[in-house]
Amino acid sequence: MAKVGNENKKIQVGIVGGAGYTGGELIRLLINHPNVEIRFVHSKSNAGNPLYKVHNDLIGETNLVFAEHLEQDIDVLFLCVGHGDARKFLAENSVASQIRIIDLSQDFRLNDHNIHSDRAFVYGLPELNKKAISIAHNIANPGCFATAIQLGLIPLASTGILEEVYTTGITGSTGAGQSLTNTSHFSWRANNVSAYKTLQHQHLKEIGESLQQASGNNLNTKDLIHFVPWRGDFTRGIYTTSVTKSKLSLEEVKKIYLAFYADTAFTHVCDSMIDLKQVINTNKCLIHIEKQGDKIAIHSTIDNLLKGASGQAVQNMNILFGLNEVSGLRLKANYF
Repeated sequence: MAKVGNENKKIQVGIVGGAGYTGGELIRLLINHPNVEIRFVHSKSNAGNPLYKVHNDLIGETNLVFAEHLEQDIDVLFLCVGHGDARKFLAENSVASQIRIIDLSQDFRLNDHNIHSDRAFVYGLPELNKKAISIAHNIANPGCFATAIQLGLIPLASTGILEEVYTTGITGSTGAGQSLTNTSHFSWRANNVSAYKTLQHQHLKEIGESLQQASGNNLNTKDLIHFVPWRGDFTRGIYTTSVTKSKLSLEEVKKIYLAFYADTAFTHVCDSMIDLKQVINTNKCLIHIEKQGDKIAIHSTIDNLLKGASGQAVQNMNILFGLNEVSGLRLKANYF
C-alpha cells in the first residue's frame, strides 16, 4: 500500500465495466495520465475486441483489447459497473487483498452498507474526506447529483446553520447510462424536459450522511432536502439550484464558502452567474450564490461523467497514491 514514491513508477490499473459511459471516460483519462499504465479493461461481452470498436474515438489512442479475465498484479481496480453489480462482482470474483478498489456504483456509499467481506469503503468526496481518502484502501465514489448538491450545501452544514432545503437539478442523457430506455432515446429526449423520481431520488441518503458529517453530527437531516430532478435534452452535465433560508448577509455566506473551498483543487466559488458550458469536459464544480430577502439560492454545476463519476474517481486515485491531485485532470472545457 505504499505511495508512488517516484514520478517514473506507474500505477498499474485494471478497469471492470469498460464498455459503458463511465468506463469509457475513465479510459480516456487514464491513457493520458502521466503516472498510470492500464493493464486491462474487463468486459465479458466484448472480450477480444479492441477498445476502439466500442469507444470509436479511441482509434489511434490505444491498441488495448477488452479482457475476459482479471489480472492480480495491479495496484488499483476501478469498478465501472451498474448499481448492485459491484457487490455481486466482488462476491463472484477473487480480488487480491493488496489491490485497492475504487467503486463508481452506489453499492458502498452509505455508512451501513460500506463493508464487503473484510473491505471497508471510504466515501470519496475529496472536499469533505480528503484525509480519510489518503489513508484508505477502498473508495466509494459519490453519485453525480449527490456531488453537485453536496458541494453546494456542505459549507452551510459545516457552520450548523443549514435549514430546510428545496433543490431542483437537471441532468443530461448520459446520466441514465448507455442502455437504451424509453426516456433516453433521441426522439423522446430531444426538445423535452421532464421530472422524475420526485422527492425520492436514490442520492438523497448519501447527501444526508455527508451533510450530517460536515455538521459534526449536529444536523437533523431527516426531511431536510426536498429534491426534484429533471431530465434535460442534452448529453452531459448537471446543474442544480438549492434554496434555503438564512439570516446571514450575502457577503457573510460567500465568506463561508470561500473559506471552506480555499484549498480545494476543483471547486470554485464564482462572483458571476455560472453556466453548464463552463464545466463540460472538466473535473470542476462551480458554485454561485444569490440572496433575496431571507432566502439564498446556491447554484452548482458539474460534468456528470467527470466530477460526477470518472474524473472524481481519478482524483481519488491521485489522493490515494500520493500524487498531485490534479494529475491527469487538467482538462479543457467544451465552451463553444
